[in-house]
Amino acid sequence: MDDTVLFSLRLSFQVAVIATFFVAIVGICIAYILSRADFRGKELLDILFTLPLVLPPTVVGYYLIILFGRNGYLGKYLHEFTGWSIMFTWYGAALASFVVALPLMIKTTRASFESVDKSLVDASYTLGHSELKTVLKVVLPLSKKGIIAGIVLSFARALGEFGATLMVAGNIPGKTNTMTLTIYSMANSGEWMKANVLVLFFTFTSGAFLYIANRFSKRMV
Repeated sequence: MDDTVLFSLRLSFQVAVIATFFVAIVGICIAYILSRADFRGKELLDILFTLPLVLPPTVVGYYLIILFGRNGYLGKYLHEFTGWSIMFTWYGAALASFVVALPLMIKTTRASFESVDKSLVDASYTLGHSELKTVLKVVLPLSKKGIIAGIVLSFARALGEFGATLMVAGNIPGKTNTMTLTIYSMANSGEWMKANVLVLFFTFTSGAFLYIANRFSKRMV
């Protein structure tokens, strides 16, 4: 493997790890709210968070440009106050991976939270425990297998993100070319041997993550 391939591998795992870290935190919080709270617009909110899972990645990337581009609704203020833009940086790749992986974390974790026996939660409240303590001592431990499965699936999804990343971060060699973008470039330039190695590596890695996620999912039943 040459330096370009090694760089793309390192960057892909770097982006996936950072995206998954924030996906886990945000996803657990949102999943808990959707599983326990009852408020108007709850299902609409669920649809909003699930949309990146079914929308074409280029559409997700387009929305991110509208929001975080240099002239976007949020990006223009970031650029105005800091002189910096997330566009065409590896941070943009991490943002794109975060957005497309978040729905998997929310769906998996919400299902896990909803499977917790409500009587155990009520018993915790009866014993005088606060909601936070109940979440930490009862809900999270009983949901840990589903949470881990969600994290694994989210990491695999973040690692394989392509369309939204291409639009937000671009395909800049030595800067934003993640593993999937490098495969795309190699296929376009006819470097089939290198592309084959990356494709096989990516296929094996993704299969391993799916196997791990399935193992934890079966233990939830």
